[in-house]
Amino acid sequence: METRQLHYFLAVCDELHFTKAAEKLGISQPTLSQQIRVLEDELSILLFDRIGKKIALTEAGALLKDYASRMIVNERNAKTAIDELRSLKRGTIRLGVLPSDLDYQLTPLFIKFHEEFPHIRLQVTASTSLREQVLDNELDIALCLQGPRDPLLVEEVLGREFYHLFVRSDHPLAERSSVELQELRQLPLVMYLRGYIGRELVEQRCRELGFELEGVRMETGSATSLLQLVKAGIGGTIQPGSLLRKSSDSGIISIPIVNNPPYRELQIIYRADRYISQAGHMFIERLKTFELEHWET
Repeated sequence: METRQLHYFLAVCDELHFTKAAEKLGISQPTLSQQIRVLEDELSILLFDRIGKKIALTEAGALLKDYASRMIVNERNAKTAIDELRSLKRGTIRLGVLPSDLDYQLTPLFIKFHEEFPHIRLQVTASTSLREQVLDNELDIALCLQGPRDPLLVEEVLGREFYHLFVRSDHPLAERSSVELQELRQLPLVMYLRGYIGRELVEQRCRELGFELEGVRMETGSATSLLQLVKAGIGGTIQPGSLLRKSSDSGIISIPIVNNPPYRELQIIYRADRYISQAGHMFIERLKTFELEHWET
């Protein structure tokens, strides 16, 4: 049973006249009659009673008319939905980010993307298992740290971002143009919780330099909380340089760390064999051009 045959069948139902239905469809009457016969042969039942030049629906014809009408509507709805996806009028993007400052920094991008494409639904998930979730089709796209190459993934490098020391504007180090990581060994600090990628990157670089941070006073999982704690004078924090620009907090000073500073390399990943909607590709392009201060690409 073909969709074309159902269109022919419904035209005959509307006209109850083969010649008029054929004219409406723009085909010959013999062609229309043949297609209806093919349909009847396939179903092994008559769909129309032919009484001279008049026709009437049989019980089977009336039943098929009901289902065929719904099938044609569903077909039309499916095409409309797909057209809307192409034209970015609908769709869902499942985005994964690290549970650190990235979701905080990307909020302006989310707002701008919504303003540009208000009918696209954006679902943002913070996770430490982004690669696994992309591979398991739980996420469409993820923004994560660069890792081992995986042939199942498309991996597009965004750039490298160096970590800075953030302190309150009246802190003893606030006038410094730069600091070395070793100087921060016993400095009072507020940091992400252990297990967060940002915290691990900093501590890994410290271990490579032969020491551990001894002055961590408080830990939190929120970028907003970290900046509030710094501003309250509880301690400094070691975070990616772009975080302060996104916070627009004039009470905090960002000091570059020199000589083997911690850094992160960010990339966009998605499955190589997965269909990414046009909305998804548009979001990836917006993400690539989204400016993050202190990046080196």
